[in-house]
Amino acid sequence: MLPGPGRRTGADVGDGVVERMRGPRAVASFIGIGLAAGLLSGLFGVGGGTVIVPLLVLLLGFDQRLGAGTSLAAIVPTAAVGVISYAVHDAVAWIPAIILAAGSVVGAQIGTRLLPRISQTALRWGFVGFLAVVVVSLFLVIPSRGAVLELTWVSGPLLLVLGLFTGVLAGLIGVGGGIVVVPALMLAFGTSDLVAKGTSLLMMIPTAISGTIGNLRHHNVDLLAAALVGVAACTTTALGAWLATLIDPFWGNVLFAVYLVFIAVQMALKAIRGRRTRTA
Repeated sequence: MLPGPGRRTGADVGDGVVERMRGPRAVASFIGIGLAAGLLSGLFGVGGGTVIVPLLVLLLGFDQRLGAGTSLAAIVPTAAVGVISYAVHDAVAWIPAIILAAGSVVGAQIGTRLLPRISQTALRWGFVGFLAVVVVSLFLVIPSRGAVLELTWVSGPLLLVLGLFTGVLAGLIGVGGGIVVVPALMLAFGTSDLVAKGTSLLMMIPTAISGTIGNLRHHNVDLLAAALVGVAACTTTALGAWLATLIDPFWGNVLFAVYLVFIAVQMALKAIRGRRTRTA
């Protein structure tokens, strides 16, 4: 029998990896990863892929593509619960999120086509620089909880451009849209932190569904892992969103800045390893 999506044979990666992926320890790991990802997703308005992918790779022997595809599938229910949680507090800009998603879906296709032509090391260092600017900006601009995301003839096209840029970056580097969209909505559009997070989560749903369909066709999704991670994440996403409403916007920015620094360090380490591999 041929292995299903996400199930590897001993000839592929060794019997030990299969046992870890399907044994009790693997199930516990999937649930733990989901709990952590869900909390961060609700708290910061991100998909949680920046937590899910490295943990699947490091703890359970997933390769990068399988980890990314599994993470994207798990993000769909996680983001849906997050949207509901933020919508309860009237913190979701529905139409702007659809515009962002439209740009992101198109941008992701562009990014994947550009991927073979651009140096991943240069891209990663560029993204690290971008995150550094964002982190500094988060301490200079504190969002107002009363600010809304108004849709105008100017902001509409700009949202489409932001979605396009986010999608291209996701296709090139594999980062989730929330890392770009949340700070952009707060800093460039003057949106409140809660609306930025809720809108970001809504934008992710159609983007993640589109990506997951493609990954399923290429057998880059472990359905069992995605289900366990996704269901576990759903149990803590609402908690994260609730905590976000309790945290002062300034301290919310501080926590988000710490998260972005963590991502930047991860990206810098990948860039350094990539450079060493080429020079070895």
